[in-house]
Amino acid sequence: MHNDPLNAAEPGENSQGNAGAENGQDVRELEDIPSVEVISRAAVMLLSAAAERLGLADDDPDTSPRRDLDEARRLITALAGLVTASGEYLGLHAAPLRDGLQSLQKAFKEASAVPDEPGKGPGEKYTGPVY
Repeated sequence: MHNDPLNAAEPGENSQGNAGAENGQDVRELEDIPSVEVISRAAVMLLSAAAERLGLADDDPDTSPRRDLDEARRLITALAGLVTASGEYLGLHAAPLRDGLQSLQKAFKEASAVPDEPGKGPGEKYTGPVY
């Protein structure tokens, strides 16, 4: 079984869950990864997934086949909770993650046919209203 959920299992992985030397890849055990890195990776994954669900990876987000505002709302809210709860531990990473979160919240407002009231948008119960 693979012990590091942040590194996907690779073909040829050995019985101890380490692809390591045989594939020429560095595999770190979860216990060896600093908490700030684990939190930051989770936040970046939520950020990326939310951007995809907003259609921001496409030339025209309004016609993106990946746009799903319900899913985006969930991801943005989860990101807001994570960033807000862990802000004191993120150090240098806190400001860029907060900026990315705020950008997603604004993009969500722009994409919504019926905008939420201030303070009711995705993640705003954690961050406060985004204008």
